[in-house]
Amino acid sequence: MIMGIILLLFGGLLIANPKIIWFITESWKTENSTDPSSFYTVSTRIGGILLVLFAVFTIYVSTW
Repeated sequence: MIMGIILLLFGGLLIANPKIIWFITESWKTENSTDPSSFYTVSTRIGGILLVLFAVFTIYVSTW
């Protein structure tokens, strides 16, 4: 259950603000380090949605 809550929070972060994740993981790889591309933003949000769905399923199964 605790792991499900952690995944839910992280998935919410991916959906709400993918720029923070980009800054932590990818910004150091570029010289001008502007903003993330629209593809990165969309793919990060899709990953966040999938992670939230998995977290909800994990919480649901663990309460049985």
